[in-house]
Amino acid sequence: MELLLYILGFTFLGSIASLIGGLVLLSRRELVGKISHYLYSFAAGVLLGTAFFDLLPEAFEEVEHLAEEGVIVETNIFLWTFIGIIIFFFLVRFLHWFHHHDEHFKDEPKQTVPLIVVGDTVHNFIDGLIIAASFFVSIPLGIATAIAVAIHEIPQEIGDFAILIKKGMSKRKIIQINLFSAGASMVGALIMFSLGESVESMLPMFLALTAGFFIYIATADLIPEIHKEDNQKVAFIEAMLLVVGASVVYGLAMVLESLNLHG
Repeated sequence: MELLLYILGFTFLGSIASLIGGLVLLSRRELVGKISHYLYSFAAGVLLGTAFFDLLPEAFEEVEHLAEEGVIVETNIFLWTFIGIIIFFFLVRFLHWFHHHDEHFKDEPKQTVPLIVVGDTVHNFIDGLIIAASFFVSIPLGIATAIAVAIHEIPQEIGDFAILIKKGMSKRKIIQINLFSAGASMVGALIMFSLGESVESMLPMFLALTAGFFIYIATADLIPEIHKEDNQKVAFIEAMLLVVGASVVYGLAMVLESLNLHG
Protein backbone atom coordinates (compact mmCIF):
# COMPACT_ATOMS: atom_id res chain seq x y z
CA MET A 1 0.00 0.00 0.00
CA GLU A 2 2.84 2.40 0.80
CA LEU A 3 4.37 1.79 -2.63
CA LEU A 4 1.03 2.49 -4.34
CA LEU A 5 0.70 5.79 -2.46
CA TYR A 6 4.19 6.81 -3.59
CA ILE A 7 3.39 5.90 -7.20
CA LEU A 8 0.06 7.73 -7.33
CA GLY A 9 1.31 10.74 -5.36
CA PHE A 10 4.35 11.45 -7.51
CA THR A 11 2.58 10.60 -10.75
CA PHE A 12 -0.07 13.17 -9.83
CA LEU A 13 2.54 15.80 -8.90
CA GLY A 14 4.39 15.17 -12.15
CA SER A 15 1.19 15.63 -14.17
CA ILE A 16 0.28 18.89 -12.44
CA ALA A 17 3.80 20.30 -12.77
CA SER A 18 3.80 19.63 -16.50
CA LEU A 19 0.73 21.88 -16.92
CA ILE A 20 2.38 24.94 -15.37
CA GLY A 21 3.84 26.27 -18.61
CA GLY A 22 0.52 26.00 -20.40
CA LEU A 23 -1.36 27.73 -17.61
CA VAL A 24 1.09 30.62 -17.81
CA LEU A 25 0.19 30.95 -21.49
CA LEU A 26 -3.51 31.00 -20.69
CA SER A 27 -3.00 33.85 -18.22
CA ARG A 28 -1.54 35.95 -21.05
CA ARG A 29 -4.01 34.90 -23.74
CA GLU A 30 -4.04 38.25 -25.61
CA LEU A 31 -0.29 38.21 -25.99
CA VAL A 32 -0.39 34.61 -27.10
CA GLY A 33 -2.98 35.51 -29.73
CA LYS A 34 -0.44 37.85 -31.33
CA ILE A 35 2.40 35.36 -31.31
CA SER A 36 0.44 32.13 -31.75
CA HIS A 37 1.86 31.42 -35.21
CA TYR A 38 5.35 31.54 -33.70
CA LEU A 39 4.28 29.17 -30.93
CA TYR A 40 2.92 26.88 -33.63
CA SER A 41 6.44 26.54 -35.01
CA PHE A 42 7.85 25.99 -31.54
CA ALA A 43 5.23 23.27 -30.97
CA ALA A 44 6.26 21.45 -34.16
CA GLY A 45 9.87 21.52 -33.05
CA VAL A 46 8.99 20.24 -29.59
CA LEU A 47 6.98 17.34 -30.99
CA LEU A 48 9.76 16.35 -33.39
CA GLY A 49 12.37 16.74 -30.66
CA THR A 50 10.32 14.65 -28.26
CA ALA A 51 9.96 11.90 -30.86
CA PHE A 52 13.58 11.75 -32.02
CA PHE A 53 15.51 12.83 -28.91
CA ASP A 54 13.34 11.37 -26.16
CA LEU A 55 10.80 8.69 -27.11
CA LEU A 56 12.78 6.72 -29.70
CA PRO A 57 16.07 6.66 -27.73
CA GLU A 58 14.06 5.69 -24.64
CA ALA A 59 12.40 2.87 -26.60
CA PHE A 60 15.77 1.43 -27.64
CA GLU A 61 17.14 1.81 -24.11
CA GLU A 62 14.10 0.03 -22.71
CA VAL A 63 14.65 -2.89 -25.10
CA GLU A 64 18.29 -3.13 -23.95
CA HIS A 65 17.24 -2.87 -20.29
CA LEU A 66 14.71 -5.66 -20.66
CA ALA A 67 17.27 -7.80 -22.49
CA GLU A 68 19.72 -7.34 -19.61
CA GLU A 69 17.03 -8.58 -17.24
CA GLY A 70 16.55 -11.67 -19.39
CA VAL A 71 13.20 -10.56 -20.84
CA ILE A 72 12.91 -11.47 -24.53
CA VAL A 73 11.39 -8.51 -26.38
CA GLU A 74 10.83 -8.91 -30.11
CA THR A 75 9.94 -5.27 -30.73
CA ASN A 76 10.88 -3.56 -33.99
CA ILE A 77 10.99 0.07 -32.89
CA PHE A 78 10.92 1.45 -36.44
CA LEU A 79 7.97 -0.77 -37.36
CA TRP A 80 5.90 0.45 -34.42
CA THR A 81 6.85 4.06 -35.18
CA PHE A 82 5.62 3.53 -38.73
CA ILE A 83 2.43 1.94 -37.40
CA GLY A 84 1.91 5.00 -35.18
CA ILE A 85 2.15 7.28 -38.25
CA ILE A 86 -0.24 5.08 -40.24
CA ILE A 87 -2.75 4.95 -37.37
CA PHE A 88 -2.87 8.75 -37.27
CA PHE A 89 -3.10 8.92 -41.06
CA PHE A 90 -6.25 6.80 -41.04
CA LEU A 91 -7.57 8.71 -38.04
CA VAL A 92 -7.22 11.98 -39.95
CA ARG A 93 -8.81 10.47 -43.07
CA PHE A 94 -11.75 9.32 -40.95
CA LEU A 95 -12.12 12.73 -39.34
CA HIS A 96 -12.05 14.49 -42.71
CA TRP A 97 -14.59 12.03 -44.11
CA PHE A 98 -16.84 12.51 -41.09
CA HIS A 99 -16.69 16.29 -41.25
CA HIS A 100 -17.18 16.31 -45.00
CA HIS A 101 -20.61 14.78 -44.40
CA ASP A 102 -21.53 17.16 -41.59
CA GLU A 103 -22.48 20.71 -42.59
CA HIS A 104 -21.85 21.99 -39.07
CA PHE A 105 -18.16 21.15 -39.34
CA LYS A 106 -17.70 22.06 -42.99
CA ASP A 107 -15.58 25.12 -42.34
CA GLU A 108 -13.58 23.73 -39.44
CA PRO A 109 -9.78 23.88 -39.72
CA LYS A 110 -7.65 20.75 -39.89
CA GLN A 111 -8.43 18.40 -37.04
CA THR A 112 -5.37 19.19 -34.96
CA VAL A 113 -7.18 19.14 -31.61
CA PRO A 114 -8.15 15.43 -31.55
CA LEU A 115 -4.67 14.51 -32.76
CA ILE A 116 -3.05 16.49 -29.96
CA VAL A 117 -5.42 15.02 -27.36
CA VAL A 118 -4.82 11.42 -28.48
CA GLY A 119 -1.06 11.83 -28.83
CA ASP A 120 -0.63 13.61 -25.51
CA THR A 121 -2.93 11.17 -23.71
CA VAL A 122 -0.95 8.16 -24.95
CA HIS A 123 2.31 9.91 -23.99
CA ASN A 124 1.01 10.65 -20.48
CA PHE A 125 -0.20 7.07 -20.16
CA ILE A 126 3.34 5.88 -20.95
CA ASP A 127 4.78 8.36 -18.44
CA GLY A 128 2.58 6.76 -15.78
CA LEU A 129 3.85 3.31 -16.75
CA ILE A 130 7.46 4.47 -16.60
CA ILE A 131 7.09 6.24 -13.23
CA ALA A 132 5.39 3.22 -11.66
CA ALA A 133 7.99 0.84 -13.12
CA SER A 134 10.83 2.93 -11.66
CA PHE A 135 9.25 2.76 -8.19
CA PHE A 136 9.42 -1.02 -8.41
CA VAL A 137 13.21 -0.64 -8.62
CA SER A 138 13.48 1.82 -5.71
CA ILE A 139 11.59 4.73 -4.19
CA PRO A 140 14.43 7.26 -4.82
CA LEU A 141 14.57 6.23 -8.49
CA GLY A 142 10.80 6.58 -8.73
CA ILE A 143 10.91 10.10 -7.28
CA ALA A 144 13.75 11.10 -9.62
CA THR A 145 11.86 9.70 -12.60
CA ALA A 146 8.70 11.61 -11.68
CA ILE A 147 10.73 14.83 -11.50
CA ALA A 148 12.33 14.08 -14.86
CA VAL A 149 8.94 13.43 -16.46
CA ALA A 150 7.59 16.74 -15.15
CA ILE A 151 10.61 18.67 -16.45
CA HIS A 152 10.65 17.22 -19.94
CA GLU A 153 6.86 17.53 -20.28
CA ILE A 154 6.79 21.30 -19.69
CA PRO A 155 7.94 22.41 -23.19
CA GLN A 156 5.56 19.91 -24.79
CA GLU A 157 2.61 21.21 -22.76
CA ILE A 158 3.50 24.78 -23.76
CA GLY A 159 3.35 23.69 -27.39
CA ASP A 160 0.05 21.88 -26.92
CA PHE A 161 -1.57 24.86 -25.17
CA ALA A 162 -0.31 27.13 -27.97
CA ILE A 163 -2.00 24.96 -30.60
CA LEU A 164 -5.30 24.81 -28.72
CA ILE A 165 -5.25 28.58 -28.18
CA LYS A 166 -4.64 29.13 -31.88
CA LYS A 167 -7.66 26.95 -32.66
CA GLY A 168 -9.78 29.39 -30.64
CA MET A 169 -10.60 27.01 -27.82
CA SER A 170 -11.82 28.51 -24.54
CA LYS A 171 -9.61 28.60 -21.45
CA ARG A 172 -11.96 26.30 -19.54
CA LYS A 173 -12.06 23.75 -22.37
CA ILE A 174 -8.28 23.75 -22.72
CA ILE A 175 -7.83 23.07 -19.00
CA GLN A 176 -10.45 20.30 -19.09
CA ILE A 177 -8.76 18.60 -22.05
CA ASN A 178 -5.32 18.78 -20.49
CA LEU A 179 -6.55 17.52 -17.12
CA PHE A 180 -8.19 14.60 -18.90
CA SER A 181 -4.99 13.91 -20.82
CA ALA A 182 -2.89 14.21 -17.67
CA GLY A 183 -5.22 11.77 -15.93
CA ALA A 184 -4.02 9.08 -18.33
CA SER A 185 -0.72 8.99 -16.43
CA MET A 186 -2.61 7.92 -13.30
CA VAL A 187 -4.29 5.15 -15.31
CA GLY A 188 -0.92 4.02 -16.65
CA ALA A 189 0.56 4.01 -13.16
CA LEU A 190 -2.33 1.94 -11.79
CA ILE A 191 -2.06 -0.58 -14.63
CA MET A 192 1.68 -0.94 -14.11
CA PHE A 193 1.19 -1.43 -10.37
CA SER A 194 -1.52 -4.05 -10.99
CA LEU A 195 0.21 -6.00 -13.73
CA GLY A 196 3.87 -5.24 -13.01
CA GLU A 197 6.47 -6.80 -15.29
CA SER A 198 3.93 -8.14 -17.80
CA VAL A 199 3.17 -4.56 -18.90
CA GLU A 200 6.78 -3.39 -18.68
CA SER A 201 7.70 -5.60 -21.65
CA MET A 202 5.30 -3.56 -23.81
CA LEU A 203 6.88 -0.18 -23.00
CA PRO A 204 9.14 -0.09 -26.11
CA MET A 205 6.09 -0.60 -28.34
CA PHE A 206 4.13 2.19 -26.61
CA LEU A 207 7.08 4.56 -26.82
CA ALA A 208 7.56 3.90 -30.54
CA LEU A 209 3.83 4.31 -31.25
CA THR A 210 3.79 7.68 -29.49
CA ALA A 211 6.85 8.80 -31.45
CA GLY A 212 4.94 7.97 -34.63
CA PHE A 213 1.96 9.98 -33.41
CA PHE A 214 4.10 13.04 -32.72
CA ILE A 215 6.00 12.80 -36.02
CA TYR A 216 2.72 12.72 -37.91
CA ILE A 217 1.22 15.69 -36.05
CA ALA A 218 4.34 17.79 -36.61
CA THR A 219 5.00 16.94 -40.26
CA ALA A 220 1.49 16.47 -41.66
CA ASP A 221 -0.43 19.08 -39.70
CA LEU A 222 1.75 21.74 -38.08
CA ILE A 223 4.57 22.24 -40.60
CA PRO A 224 2.15 22.74 -43.54
CA GLU A 225 0.54 25.53 -41.51
CA ILE A 226 3.97 27.12 -41.05
CA HIS A 227 4.60 27.02 -44.81
CA LYS A 228 1.53 29.20 -45.38
CA GLU A 229 3.44 32.25 -44.10
CA ASP A 230 4.55 34.46 -47.03
CA ASN A 231 6.48 37.13 -45.10
CA GLN A 232 10.14 36.12 -45.40
CA LYS A 233 11.16 37.65 -42.08
CA VAL A 234 8.35 35.93 -40.20
CA ALA A 235 8.98 32.66 -42.04
CA PHE A 236 12.66 32.76 -41.03
CA ILE A 237 11.77 33.37 -37.37
CA GLU A 238 9.27 30.50 -37.50
CA ALA A 239 11.92 28.19 -38.95
CA MET A 240 14.34 29.14 -36.18
CA LEU A 241 11.67 28.57 -33.54
CA LEU A 242 11.10 25.07 -34.89
CA VAL A 243 14.80 24.40 -34.38
CA VAL A 244 14.64 26.01 -30.92
CA GLY A 245 11.70 23.80 -29.92
CA ALA A 246 13.59 20.65 -30.90
CA SER A 247 16.77 21.96 -29.27
CA VAL A 248 15.01 22.59 -25.95
CA VAL A 249 13.90 18.97 -25.80
CA TYR A 250 17.35 17.76 -26.85
CA GLY A 251 19.03 19.90 -24.20
CA LEU A 252 16.72 18.72 -21.45
CA ALA A 253 17.20 15.09 -22.51
CA MET A 254 20.99 15.47 -22.38
CA VAL A 255 20.94 17.18 -18.98
CA LEU A 256 18.62 14.59 -17.47
CA GLU A 257 20.67 11.76 -18.92
CA SER A 258 23.87 13.19 -17.47
CA LEU A 259 22.16 13.38 -14.08
CA ASN A 260 20.74 9.89 -14.50
CA LEU A 261 17.26 11.31 -14.04
CA HIS A 262 15.82 10.55 -17.42
CA GLY A 263 12.98 8.08 -17.10
